[in-house]
Amino acid sequence: MRRVSPAALLSLALPLGGCEGVLNPMGAVGEAERTLIFTAVGLMLLVVVPVIVLTLWFAWHYRASNTRARYLPDFHHSTAIEITVWAVPCLIIAILGYITFETTHSLDPYRPLTTAEAGVVPDPAAANKPLEVEVVALDWKWLFIYPEQHVATINEVAFPVNRPVDFVITSDTVMNSFFIPQLGTQIYAMAGMKTQLHLIANKPGTYFGQSANFSGDGFSDMHFNAIATATPADFDTWLDHVRASGRALDAGAIAELEKPTIAVPATYFGSVEGNPFQAYIDKFMGKGEAMRDAMHGADAAPAGETMPGMSGHSGMGN
Repeated sequence: MRRVSPAALLSLALPLGGCEGVLNPMGAVGEAERTLIFTAVGLMLLVVVPVIVLTLWFAWHYRASNTRARYLPDFHHSTAIEITVWAVPCLIIAILGYITFETTHSLDPYRPLTTAEAGVVPDPAAANKPLEVEVVALDWKWLFIYPEQHVATINEVAFPVNRPVDFVITSDTVMNSFFIPQLGTQIYAMAGMKTQLHLIANKPGTYFGQSANFSGDGFSDMHFNAIATATPADFDTWLDHVRASGRALDAGAIAELEKPTIAVPATYFGSVEGNPFQAYIDKFMGKGEAMRDAMHGADAAPAGETMPGMSGHSGMGN
């Protein structure tokens, strides 16, 4: 019989490294999702573990050499066993169905976070107002636009800790997926459409963000830093640093960003011209010159948030 080497056993555990962020959440949404994962796995193990244990026990106890085992060739029914093997799994399925239904709605990525859900004390100064960040998936980088602060960044996004963040997401290229594992849900970025994702960080730090959907040559390098600042003042300092860059997100900068590039370092734009996010959506909605007009500050007509035949939100996030 061949022995299994320690290296082979270790290699079986390597795929679990991809679960590190999900199982070490730093935000209320991520914590709720981890709780759901552990609860669901625990309930399913109530069936799996006894089956495995009893299979091994039966094979050992009723082996041919065990003459003390009772041999009952006419046994064909046990009411107690029938009730157990049907009632327990049905009960577990009912519980799983309930908690999955409840959390699917409470963790809907389109649903704004309440103060209680976010696990924070309301901040009278900010009134716990969500920070809006517009996100555009490009080849192969992420563009973050702050519409209220009038700044933009590439492959770096920041927000104060304990403040809800409303990400509004689209794509200028193929379908992609926006994901910050330690903060929670991933959601798709699609050309000509808006998707939304509400997250919060309850601990300061720099978190890994990534594309979770294969999108071409630069997919493996399409990641970014999500910085949760310890205080609102630290966030303001970060904004000042971005504004000090002197760059403007104008038509020329947009044209450069749309060129496919790989492993792009964090880049700052201290000002934003027009409404580039809406322009990215309009260019796929038959608006003609909408991209040029929006970059010059013209009001763009509102675009629908869903494509025909794609109503509902819950299918967008996982």
